[in-house]
Amino acid sequence: MTQSKSQITTLLRSNSIFLSLSLVLIVALGLALLYVPKGDLHLLLCDRHTPARDIFYRYYTQVAEWFPYALCAAILLFGRLGDGLFASACQAFSALTTQLIKHILVAPRPLTWFAEHRPDVQLPLTEGVTMNYWLSFPSGHTTSFFALALAVCILLTRSHRIPSFPRILVQFLLFFAAALGGYSRIYLSQHFTADVFGGMIVGCLITIVCYAIFCRFEDKKWYNYRIFTKK
Repeated sequence: MTQSKSQITTLLRSNSIFLSLSLVLIVALGLALLYVPKGDLHLLLCDRHTPARDIFYRYYTQVAEWFPYALCAAILLFGRLGDGLFASACQAFSALTTQLIKHILVAPRPLTWFAEHRPDVQLPLTEGVTMNYWLSFPSGHTTSFFALALAVCILLTRSHRIPSFPRILVQFLLFFAAALGGYSRIYLSQHFTADVFGGMIVGCLITIVCYAIFCRFEDKKWYNYRIFTKK
């Protein structure tokens, strides 16, 4: 138990850049949700469409639909078995948690909410994007983005082969990539700010919980087993 607590403390310190930035964004979004009406906040954040941005966010948001699973498979095949299982567990349990909450709340998506509460507003939509109408909270894409980003941060910061500065830079880049993925859901009017807020929290918390479980087995033979590469 003491060793596990020590590893969690090390985790928090080693990934303090990513976690601190995530906390700042969560607090900022929380304050915005408290003081700005739901509809107004959405319009403020989604109403800056250009053809170039439409193309970028249309395709960037799809990264969460396949890349995390491809990366988990690559880690399983070419890295340590335990690391691959850890990354896979982060994706699986964060997705299950998100879907459970979605189906309990059955919250309306922006198109449905605006049609009911503010029918005079025409949301800016992106051509080629299939719109959803329900199961809004929390954002599954945002959950996936942040679960993957934090899991990769954890795996990279544990590697002593990577110098300190690159590890810090990687945390900045992974946070930016995850945050951009979350914003893509608002830009495309697939989710409200609250949905992205919830997705961030779920993704980060599930990843930390998964690490707290898997770090107990890092010295086990099965954890360090490699399928296609020699140790």
